[in-house]
Amino acid sequence: MALHFSVDEFAARRSQVVAQLRRRGLAGLLIFRQESMYYLTGYDTAGFVFFQCLFIGADGALILLTRLPDLNQARQTSDIEDVRVWTDRDQADPLRDLKDVLNDAGCRDQLLGVELDAWGLTGLWHQRLTTSLTDFCQLTDASDLVTRLRAIKSPAEIVYVREAARLGDAALAEANRLAVPGAFEGDILAAMQSLYFKADGDHPAMEFIIGSGRAALLCRYFSGRGTLGSNDQMTLEFAGSYRHYHAALMRTILTGTVSDYQRRMYEACHEALLACEESLKPGSDFGVVFDVHAKIMDTAGFKDYRLNACGYGLGASFPPSWVDWPMIHTANPVLAEPGMTIFLDMFLMDAERGLTMSLSETVLVTDSGSQRLSQASLELIVN
Repeated sequence: MALHFSVDEFAARRSQVVAQLRRRGLAGLLIFRQESMYYLTGYDTAGFVFFQCLFIGADGALILLTRLPDLNQARQTSDIEDVRVWTDRDQADPLRDLKDVLNDAGCRDQLLGVELDAWGLTGLWHQRLTTSLTDFCQLTDASDLVTRLRAIKSPAEIVYVREAARLGDAALAEANRLAVPGAFEGDILAAMQSLYFKADGDHPAMEFIIGSGRAALLCRYFSGRGTLGSNDQMTLEFAGSYRHYHAALMRTILTGTVSDYQRRMYEACHEALLACEESLKPGSDFGVVFDVHAKIMDTAGFKDYRLNACGYGLGASFPPSWVDWPMIHTANPVLAEPGMTIFLDMFLMDAERGLTMSLSETVLVTDSGSQRLSQASLELIVN
């Protein structure tokens, strides 16, 4: 088996889930998030784009229902012993097979939790799931159950997060070296990503964001590559990824002459980032962290150009996104805890002037505060 954690660690994680199920009065949990499956068993696949479900019972029972292409995938990447396959055919109904799984697990007339907040459970499949199980058992949303456990990283997980951060630093150094006037963005992306694969890293769960000129104001991936000008700006948002664990970075790299206005944008981002890192400590809530960011940006005159969230959790994620729980926005009462890995995202977009600035990195919440995972300089890069 290609397990990235010990069997004992997986067992301990599942024990926590079982304890939560019993505390909530649930007979079991229907898991549709690939992140949850990976966290609890090591099961590593892109097959979640088709119907599959991992059942864990309050008695510790563990059963995976999936398609035939993922049978060997489950056997080689997980410690799941009971793997069942539904057959592809015209008018296939894997929910009949799921009902058999639940019947074998003694779930008839029981209350089961469901991960509704999952890329692997589309609206169509949710509708079919509800209809299929209406007369069999009761269902309730338990999307937060595994997600909250995943937010606190074990020492073994933190090793992988640190390696992801190391890969991210290496990619940023390569981008800083290559981002000169006349450089093609595609060459920069190719150089950054090749570092990951040569170091046994992974495809990140989301596309790298890169754009120059006015496209530097965009904070989403878009198709089409540009070339840096002699007096330009380039936004990079990306994540190092190792064993699916992510450590994200975001930077604006400049070429040529820096205006006083854009330098003030950088100074606001720099001040806000350090202040957020200082405020992020055990027992502090994420709403307060956001308000620290907002106050600095607003005082500097950039209220209209900042975002309404300034970060989020990171961990082991699968496409289409590495964004994880919790989000940093005003009035979010969730408290920071040791072991959380958090992306602090300072980003300004002034569409009127066509100027942008970003300075962001991933930190680890420790027993006494927060710790930078990146060793990269926070200085403004001008080539």
